[in-house]
Amino acid sequence: MDTFLGLDATLLARIQFGFTVSFHFIFPAISIGLASYLAVLNGLYLWKGNDTYLRLFNYWVKIFAICFAMGVVSGIVMSYQFGTNWSGFSDLAGPVVGPLMAYEVLTAFFLEAGFLGIMLFGRRKVGPGLHMFATLMVAVGTAISATWILSVNSWMQTPQGFSMNEAGQFVPEDWWAIVFTPSFPYRLAHTLTATYLTTAFLVGGVAAWHLLRGGQANPGVRRMFSMAMWMIVVTAPLQVVLGHEHGLNTLEYQPAKIAAMEGHFESHPDGAPLILFGIPDQAAQEMRYELSIPNLSSVIFGKGWTGALPGLDTVAPEDQPPVAVVFWSFRVMVGLGFLMLGMGAWALWTRLRGDLYASPWLHRAAVLMGPSGLVAVIAGWITTEVGRQPYVVYGALRTADAVSPLGADAVGWSLMAFIVIYFTVFGAGVLYILRLMSHPPEAGEHGARVEPGPIRSAGLTPQQQYPGRGNPSADPAE
Repeated sequence: MDTFLGLDATLLARIQFGFTVSFHFIFPAISIGLASYLAVLNGLYLWKGNDTYLRLFNYWVKIFAICFAMGVVSGIVMSYQFGTNWSGFSDLAGPVVGPLMAYEVLTAFFLEAGFLGIMLFGRRKVGPGLHMFATLMVAVGTAISATWILSVNSWMQTPQGFSMNEAGQFVPEDWWAIVFTPSFPYRLAHTLTATYLTTAFLVGGVAAWHLLRGGQANPGVRRMFSMAMWMIVVTAPLQVVLGHEHGLNTLEYQPAKIAAMEGHFESHPDGAPLILFGIPDQAAQEMRYELSIPNLSSVIFGKGWTGALPGLDTVAPEDQPPVAVVFWSFRVMVGLGFLMLGMGAWALWTRLRGDLYASPWLHRAAVLMGPSGLVAVIAGWITTEVGRQPYVVYGALRTADAVSPLGADAVGWSLMAFIVIYFTVFGAGVLYILRLMSHPPEAGEHGARVEPGPIRSAGLTPQQQYPGRGNPSADPAE
């Protein structure tokens, strides 16, 4: 067999796509949440006239712009791989996937691109009303983009609304069924909430860093830490509920994925245990060194104490996903989810005690948890995509039939090139973002001064026309 470092071309193509999409997913996970956060900050500034919100807007909009740009660039690279490494998928699934991807460009990307320049540079040129509208449109555009991409992914996970022609191509028959597959609403809600939670932990981690460095007197630092902690309190429990509902849907339509996530090599007709930890041995079809709670998995999935759950013994070995990867990535995601819940409860407790800005251990924990949302979304994506194997379109198109007829050397060396280039280019971008985050939002934050003409026409006071003068940062909500 043609191999590169012992790996065949199909596995190398999967690794290459997984590597590039992992890099890509980081930036939309931030930009989707940040776009909504910026819209909230801008709206609060226009409503309250408090320049703390404008200062925060100008602080985070630069980070958003860089993440947005790197997300676009990394997304273009992914699209090229459909033609280079996955020509079989493009040929056979293109009649369904192609139009959905085009709708994403026509409705979402054009909306984002059309209003992004106004959002970034137009405050002093178009007036506060149109600038606020542009900011909202960018936020809406990021959500619409995620909607179409998740529609594509959901169809690949739970395909419907198609027929097969003589060439083996997927022919669309019912576009409503294609777009709104059984897993789509759960996947959309779970992913969008994950982006908001990711942003909350990122913002909270940056604010906590500056609080630890003596920023308690900075109203911008205090405000963004408070807003981030409120967001965590709300979205962390919501994400647990949405994740549970998504799991129930996955059990119905992809039981093999659930069996791999739970580590159930055997079916349990009288109640399945919740396996906390263990070492999956797929060759032997058993879980070694298992630490479990009897019957709890059946209870979690709504089957009752003695409810039956199918195991991987109901699936042919060649149709089973790689259990170890799915098992551990799922536990990383769930473990971080419970830590997020604890972080929200801790923040709420310190707020009620009046110590939100004077609790160094909470701030240290917030700094450590800053990147946790990014790790969780990557772990969740790995769980979802690897759990679908060995299919690229679940139950209808095997991954081996979707890959391009390339040699392992060609794919392997291009993977090496991707690794070097990505870590160089995107590593530089990440370092620049960290540099921007290293200083707190100050009164002199670039772009904070607003031209008096359009603002005066909106009926704002001189204090609001010239933010940073006087004492506009005194906010009773602090």
